[in-house]
Amino acid sequence: MARHRAVGMAGRTRSTGKVKAAQLWGKNKDDLKKQLDELKQELVQLRTQKIAGGAQSKLNKIHDVRKSIARVLTIINANQRAQLRLFYKGKKYTPLDLRPKQTRAIRRRLSPEEAKIVSAKQQKRQRHFPQRNYAIKV
Repeated sequence: MARHRAVGMAGRTRSTGKVKAAQLWGKNKDDLKKQLDELKQELVQLRTQKIAGGAQSKLNKIHDVRKSIARVLTIINANQRAQLRLFYKGKKYTPLDLRPKQTRAIRRRLSPEEAKIVSAKQQKRQRHFPQRNYAIKV
């Protein structure tokens, strides 16, 4: 569902403030900030035109610019979170929002290390009474 693309001469399309997320992933932080500022500036201009009684096409463009701003912010946020994950990798504690999302029951479960621990009494029992192996004669 292509939304509000202004078609110019010879069937060419003009940019309407839309941004593709695939193009944004390759950009660095400064470029993303710069693009975000440009989009916000464009949104301000469109809103002033709306108040002044602009054309319907300008009003429709506000939607696209807002969504583009959201895309840029999403990628900036994802990049920051990826950097934080790298920073906290191997550390004893990580922030709650960077930990894997799990159910409450799984979070309260014993860790694999805690589950492997065997008490001294149980070790003695296992040593003195090992599991018996039975062989069946044919």
